[in-house]
Amino acid sequence: MKRFIILLCLSVIIPFSLVSQEKPEVELVFVLDTTGSMSSLIQAAKMKIWSIINSMATAKPAPDIKVGLVGYRDKSDSYITQIVPLSEDIDAVYSELMNFTANGGGDTPESVNQALNEGVSKIAWSESKSVYKVIFLVGDAPPHMDYPDDVKYGNTCKLAVTKNININSIQCGNISGTESIWREIAKLGKGEYFRVSQSGDATYYTTPFDDEMAEKSRELDRTRIYYGSYEFKTANEERLSKAKDIYSDTPSSVIAQRLEFNKSESGKKNFLGTQELVDDVISGNVKLEELKKEELPEELKKKTTDEIRKYIETKNAERKKLISVIDDLSKKRQDYIKKLAEENKKKDSLDSQIFKVLSTQAKDKGIIFSGELLY
Repeated sequence: MKRFIILLCLSVIIPFSLVSQEKPEVELVFVLDTTGSMSSLIQAAKMKIWSIINSMATAKPAPDIKVGLVGYRDKSDSYITQIVPLSEDIDAVYSELMNFTANGGGDTPESVNQALNEGVSKIAWSESKSVYKVIFLVGDAPPHMDYPDDVKYGNTCKLAVTKNININSIQCGNISGTESIWREIAKLGKGEYFRVSQSGDATYYTTPFDDEMAEKSRELDRTRIYYGSYEFKTANEERLSKAKDIYSDTPSSVIAQRLEFNKSESGKKNFLGTQELVDDVISGNVKLEELKKEELPEELKKKTTDEIRKYIETKNAERKKLISVIDDLSKKRQDYIKKLAEENKKKDSLDSQIFKVLSTQAKDKGIIFSGELLY
């Protein structure tokens, strides 16, 4: 009885957010117009998505973050929609975003209704009310309202509200007829509306530390070792392959942003994935003696248990040393950018406005961002 009374008193005195040990969760989906007029905005999204996600990782407490995409065009184009499911593997989502190109369109209205509906109904959103679920509709043209088989945006917004999904709308440029509908979508979806130029007004920063951070990122990625069933190892080989693709197609400044995320608490899942041998052994999540030979990566199958343990300890020491160097480079990079940002800050840029909306809406779920966009 005394224990019950003490717990009851604590529940009154201590906020629930402090009692609960569960990490907050964010599910973020961009519904993005990929027609020909959106070329500059798509490029801005490719350059700034890591900045936005990295800034979200500064939240207290650090959230688990999943991201998804819905690219859309129109019925007369090569595709109407392309869906990238919600995933905590941000590298995989980014790789898909890199494949998005601007093409098609031409008759002004696009398949906005279908894209928005699929963003709400075909994405595997969490059913938990505690998860911050959010869509950003990004486009420059109004929806076709003459397609009889479409679910109109008004009905989709009502569905989103029942699923606790906020829909925010971002108008690019100033095509006639877009603003009123974009504003209505945001209102019905319990979100925010704002407008940017056709290019997104994004500010890009390069620093003297980017190339070295990109190289350290490659070295850090090479410390990952995966184990498990054939299916797990195949999936993780694909993860490593996507990382290599990112290095071949991405500027060093963006790789530096990715590295900022990967070394954060929120970015741990993106960096490690599942069944990463170094982290699992060092943390005690798995015992080497209990692993079967066929579960080990090829380079370790012929080694003794002691040799494998020594190999893992060496990799872990290498990882810790790299992270220490990266932390120092990261601080220098952010200090350098902070000086530039004070001179060039654009309060109406795509990334700054997205982060402002995220910061405001996430508070309702007990997620408090640092209040500062990281570049």
